[in-house]
Amino acid sequence: MPSRDLLISIVITNYNYGRYVREAIESALAQTHSAIQVIVVDDGSTDESRSIIEAYGERVIPVLKENGGQASAFNAGFRLASGGAIIFLDADDTLNGDTAAKVAKEFAARPELAKVHYRLELMDRNGRPTGGSTPPVGLHLSAGDLRKALRAHPDDVTYPPASGNAFAVWALRRVLPMPEHEYRILADVYLLNMVPLLGPVEALPEAGGHYRVHDANSHHTSSLRLDRVRATVRTIHATHGYMRKLADSLGLEGFPDPELDDRSLVFLSQRLVSQKLEPELHPFPADGLRRLATEGAAAALRRADLPHGLRLLYATWFLATAAAPRPAATWLAEQMLYPERRGMLSSVVERLRVRS
Repeated sequence: MPSRDLLISIVITNYNYGRYVREAIESALAQTHSAIQVIVVDDGSTDESRSIIEAYGERVIPVLKENGGQASAFNAGFRLASGGAIIFLDADDTLNGDTAAKVAKEFAARPELAKVHYRLELMDRNGRPTGGSTPPVGLHLSAGDLRKALRAHPDDVTYPPASGNAFAVWALRRVLPMPEHEYRILADVYLLNMVPLLGPVEALPEAGGHYRVHDANSHHTSSLRLDRVRATVRTIHATHGYMRKLADSLGLEGFPDPELDDRSLVFLSQRLVSQKLEPELHPFPADGLRRLATEGAAAALRRADLPHGLRLLYATWFLATAAAPRPAATWLAEQMLYPERRGMLSSVVERLRVRS
């Protein structure tokens, strides 16, 4: 099928983002690709969102539902999508005008692709570019057959957030609908880890849209939010269980019992930060600082895919964060969890990253 004929469904999911949703819809409708379907799912908003959505008439397919969370919005949009590929666009983000065309070209050339993804440039709450991107430019955007990496260290595979991904519909049919109770937020974590088990991933060289950073955002915040760290820990743990089930159904070996999971630096670092800074609310009572620090350091040193200096830096981070007083541990947590805020330290990390 020629790429110009491949229908791309853009599913915009919205909850009380009336101040932003119009920009998201306009960016979807402005795609240069000739075959576009725009679905807007409103998840029970109480602001002006629904009147804004309804004003678009037949230019979009509206889904006005009761509040059920992000996964329920994804599921609702997926049920109505007719495209060969689907982009789940958060209502506070926007797409570049040629993104759907680029995505369609990749899927048309390689029907075996399960996903195409691209960086998103960061903008502030008023839509002004900040100069950054997610993932940061210094991080290699994963591509190819990612099953080995997902087996070895799943959460360390570099992905953009939801709006930076286009999923092949044949792959989504294997994993959707997703469980709605466990993914009221962070539903993209489920898709980003499950879909690459089904087929290869391609990365576009250019940014494909803009990601808005504001206080209500689930990923980028102006300060360390421990409630979001805990939510991420719970979501990752649940996702590892679903990954194991899917891997078993595909005959993919080597995916460990999620209860014994100590592979991922991201997962272990999030758990350490939660346990260190707010132990009374930490989701896993069996975790302890000494155990998390030693497991994290060991996991870092085992990472043969990383340069030696970077392995040592990560291992030192785990040990130092566990031992540091609270103010220093908070600073260390921010350096690990928010790479775009490292400042001069970023250049050190990147020098270590490129060294063999």
